[in-house]
Amino acid sequence: MNQTKIISRILFYICSVVSAGYLIIVLYSMLCLATAFSVTPYGNGQYLHINYPFTEQPFLNIEDNYPYIIFSFLLVLFSYGIFFWLSAKVFRVFFQPKLFTQEHVLHLKRFYLYNIFIPLPLVIIASFFVEVESIVWGLVFIHFMLGIFCLFLANIFKQGLHLQNEQDLFI
Repeated sequence: MNQTKIISRILFYICSVVSAGYLIIVLYSMLCLATAFSVTPYGNGQYLHINYPFTEQPFLNIEDNYPYIIFSFLLVLFSYGIFFWLSAKVFRVFFQPKLFTQEHVLHLKRFYLYNIFIPLPLVIIASFFVEVESIVWGLVFIHFMLGIFCLFLANIFKQGLHLQNEQDLFI
C-alpha cells in the first residue's frame, strides 16, 4: 500500500501541474486573442502566433479562424485542463489515510461522468465546424473506457464505504 501512496502522490502533483498549465494557457490565449496583445499574424493572415509574454517569440501557432480557435484550440486545451484536474483529485484519493469516504466516491464519480459524457458530445459538436482527425475518435473511445473503469472503481468504493460504515471492513 505504501507503493500506491507514493505513486499516487507523484501522479497527483504531476496532474495538478499539467492541469494548471493547460488552464493558464487557455486564460493567456483568451486574453491575447481578445486584446490582440502578443499576437502576430503570419502566412498572409491565415495563421497567428501567440507569443510568449512580453516577447516576439512564438509560443503557440494557430489558424486564424473562429471555428478553429474555439473548437480545435481553446475547447481542447480547456477540456484537458479539466481532465487533468479531475485526475489529480482521483490520485489524491489513494494517498489519504482513510480510503473509503463519501468525498472520495464523489471524486471518482465526477471523473467517470466527465470521461463518459463529455468527450463524445464535444467532438460531435466540433465536427460540424472543423475537420476532426480520425485519431480523435480513438481518444474519445479511450476516455470512454477510462470512464467505465472508474465507474467500476467508484462502485467498489461505494461498497467499501458501506462495509466500513457497518464495521465489517478494517484497513
